[in-house]
Amino acid sequence: MAQYDLIVIGSGPGGYIAAQRAGTLGKKVLLIEKEHYGGVCTNKGCIPTKSLLNSAKTYDHAKNGSFIGVEAKGIAFNLKSAKAHKQDTVETLRGGIEFLMKNANVETVFGEAKALDAHRVEVNGTVYECSYLIIATGSSAFVPPIPGSDLPHVLTSDEILEIESLPSELVVIGGGVIGVEFASFFSMVGVKVTVIEMLDEILPMADAEFGKLARRAMKDVTFNLGCKVEKITEKSVIYTTAKGEQKELAAEKILMSVGRRPNVSGLEALGLKIEKGAVIVDEQMRTSLPTVYAIGDVNGKSLLAHSASRMADVAVSTIFGKGMKMRYDAIPWVVYSDPEIAGCGLTEAQAKERGYEVLVHTAQARQSGRFLAEQGKRAPGMIKVVADKESGVILGVHLLGPYSSEIIWGVAAILEAELRIQDVKEIVFPHPSVGELLKDAVFALDSSL
Repeated sequence: MAQYDLIVIGSGPGGYIAAQRAGTLGKKVLLIEKEHYGGVCTNKGCIPTKSLLNSAKTYDHAKNGSFIGVEAKGIAFNLKSAKAHKQDTVETLRGGIEFLMKNANVETVFGEAKALDAHRVEVNGTVYECSYLIIATGSSAFVPPIPGSDLPHVLTSDEILEIESLPSELVVIGGGVIGVEFASFFSMVGVKVTVIEMLDEILPMADAEFGKLARRAMKDVTFNLGCKVEKITEKSVIYTTAKGEQKELAAEKILMSVGRRPNVSGLEALGLKIEKGAVIVDEQMRTSLPTVYAIGDVNGKSLLAHSASRMADVAVSTIFGKGMKMRYDAIPWVVYSDPEIAGCGLTEAQAKERGYEVLVHTAQARQSGRFLAEQGKRAPGMIKVVADKESGVILGVHLLGPYSSEIIWGVAAILEAELRIQDVKEIVFPHPSVGELLKDAVFALDSSL
């Protein structure tokens, strides 16, 4: 029976990073994956959706480029070609992960893992032993028990990536990140899209101003807020409005995007402490068993690919190194819709709830030379900075507009380092860049030199 320093179950952005980190430390590591390298993120989530979104954005920008002198005629969106590019991207990245594992001397076994106890895992009838175990089994799309939710035209984010033709109309149930991204994609390629959201605003993790502005920007999408889906039929969705009125909406396809559920199946024998369907962990990713760690979606702390990767660093460091800790307030998030929306840290409301007296500045993106040159006056864009009035420490930043996803990492660094307004004012930003909006907003909070 083979003995390993570490066994990792799941090869998503948490699992493969954990395996690689431990392997490069010279540890004997076994990675177990039931399907493909990369998990949901590479195969059914982050990567394929961003590939399709980029295709749709390119098509949309070409159609609407006359204001900058680009007049395209006879253009069309080809779903088959877009999907082929998506699949090529996915397979290339799978190969990249395989190379990383080989380079770090990580052994990989493909098959369904069954944890027998804290030190033994069975795969394909073979039992493997380890000193430490990291669980990185991810999550699956949650389908609520709505009558008709099991009909064949009701799809999750997994299935909708594989459709062979564009529907005439799509109803998206859920206005979170997944729902908004798919609504953006399908509306840009000519599908009639309606989003039904139970809450009063989409993107609940964002500052309320940004959800409202995002809806206004997505002009081809109809948003029905404060609505509850009651039933799904073969041709429609029946829902109740915020005023209690019952309405029926035609739908050729329906996307169910109301959340995800941690994958804890196969872990029963461990006897881990589980609450609300997620494995309980401390700030160093330890579970209720001292040699078992849980990272990524399975612990329910932060269902983001980069959160899982950071958790991997924390777990491996705790097991074999100095022992890092997770800081969730410095985890950025991004919605890759058109326009992009991103945030990191506290919203204004959250900061006030924690007792801070806040300084806040909101600036329109049009004051950026690059933004105006590339997007013109028609595109929406905004930045909001929240700081602690007493200390001057930056508490949170939210962005809407192009390049938000490429700017927000800098905000994460600012929050991680607990930089003050004065510290950020001393950073030199390239000109012209959309990132200069952060500098401008910070100077608006404090104009002194």
